[in-house]
Amino acid sequence: MYKIFIIILLIIISQISVHAQQTPVLQAGVSLVEQVPMSFMGTWRVYAKLKNTDSPQNFKSTSVDIWNLSKKGSVINLSNPFTGASASINVSYVDRSSIKFTKVGNYDNQKLTDTVEISLKGDTFTGVNTLTLVTYSDVDNSVIKTKQAIYQLRGDKISGSSIVGK
Repeated sequence: MYKIFIIILLIIISQISVHAQQTPVLQAGVSLVEQVPMSFMGTWRVYAKLKNTDSPQNFKSTSVDIWNLSKKGSVINLSNPFTGASASINVSYVDRSSIKFTKVGNYDNQKLTDTVEISLKGDTFTGVNTLTLVTYSDVDNSVIKTKQAIYQLRGDKISGSSIVGK
């Protein structure tokens, strides 16, 4: 019986030492920002047409905006010179000329999340923008209401590397 106990104890100790000797593996990858084509950068005239919403009184049926997309290091910034709005975007998907990104804006007790999926084709793009507007309580920060809109997008390049040369 004593020998069985010793054998079991040795097996347990050897298992512990095997697990202790495993070194953690650091994994690194290329940021999705690095995969975004440079033709995405520049100034775009963006047309949006409302396709669906649960709050038609809160969302315009059509709009025209200017998007200025710039990259510094591993950060892409989207700014609108008309409104003065500016935000870093979070790129969640890139496949050649298809890009999905999100930008979030906080305004008082509201949070506006834009999720944009576009396909670049030369100096134009088409896509979809899903807007989610969440209003929070001033008292306990709980969600009071959520409104959503889906827009069809079309963008035309105004300036940038593919328009003015490299």
